[in-house]
Amino acid sequence: MRTIVLNNYQHYHFMKKVLRINSSPRKSTSYSRKLVSDFSQKLNEIHPNLEWTDRDLTTEKLPQLTEEMIVSFYTPPAERSDFQEQIIVTSDRLVKEVIDSDVLLLGVPIYNFSVPAILKSWIDLIARVGLTFRYSDDGPIGLLEGKKAYIVIVSGGTVFQSEADFASDYLKHFLGFIGIDDVEFIVADQLMFKGEGQLERASKTIAELFS
Repeated sequence: MRTIVLNNYQHYHFMKKVLRINSSPRKSTSYSRKLVSDFSQKLNEIHPNLEWTDRDLTTEKLPQLTEEMIVSFYTPPAERSDFQEQIIVTSDRLVKEVIDSDVLLLGVPIYNFSVPAILKSWIDLIARVGLTFRYSDDGPIGLLEGKKAYIVIVSGGTVFQSEADFASDYLKHFLGFIGIDDVEFIVADQLMFKGEGQLERASKTIAELFS
């Protein structure tokens, strides 16, 4: 299954800043991390002056949403108390990283048919009204247009974009919700059953991106 068709340097001329996000609790044995690293190396070869921001979601315990945080999100900045400012410091930092980036590169293992909990926490913290989306009479409008997202998605048994895959469509929908409609997947699914062949396919897809 081909999931990406993208060729030549012209597609990368706009890139200046890349936000690289890893969400696998595994380290040296993580296939999603390996493929993210391979993608990064290839991109650096053709665009060596990129600015990279790394966000390893497993190294910092992200806060879970609370009622106080949600109230603070919807409180105008000039009216927030010191406490309200303090409890959304992490959210503000994560939002700034996304806003400042031209490209998002996400490494995502499918766990129990969906995304890891730490990635869901990141999503909850960057979904900020007035910053990453706004409401209109016609519904919500994403505010982060013009960005590109690559999602490296890995699974042990779940078939990519099957009825059991609640990760890929969710991620694409959320990114579209905040205005990032240009989303492409690099896939290594069913590794428990198909093994090295799936990794080779994903590596080939990465190579084709930069050919």
